[in-house]
Amino acid sequence: MRKIVNPYANLKGYNCFGCSPENPYGLKMTFEEDGDEVVCHWKPGENYQGWHNVLHGGIQAALMDETASWAVSAKLGVDGVTSRMTSRFRKAISTVDNFLTIKAKVRELKRNIAFIDVKIFNSNNEICAESEVQFFTYPPEIARKKLC
Repeated sequence: MRKIVNPYANLKGYNCFGCSPENPYGLKMTFEEDGDEVVCHWKPGENYQGWHNVLHGGIQAALMDETASWAVSAKLGVDGVTSRMTSRFRKAISTVDNFLTIKAKVRELKRNIAFIDVKIFNSNNEICAESEVQFFTYPPEIARKKLC
């Protein structure tokens, strides 16, 4: 696996809930490339629970959305925004689990819409949640203007 360096980490005012290392309330996600997938290993905690010791579904959606975004950036070399996300929650995720693995793979690109498949696995390698994410991509020259 190859670590993906977060190019935004040192930008003034950068406070992404998903991947900013400085956001005190954020998820502080980091990513690696593994073949055609982008992978995140993340430790759940009690601050992100819905029901007692169960990871909130909105946090699960945020984990999948953020990983999809990084898959688009790393695999397609462009950025953009999520335009649609369809999720299925298959198994409760414990907030006391040792770690989760979130994997995203760009399945298809149709003009400027990327289709990304994302799955969350618990530490027993069981699929707990999955999403199909549609991502509206910006051409690289527009992405540079929006991010600078």
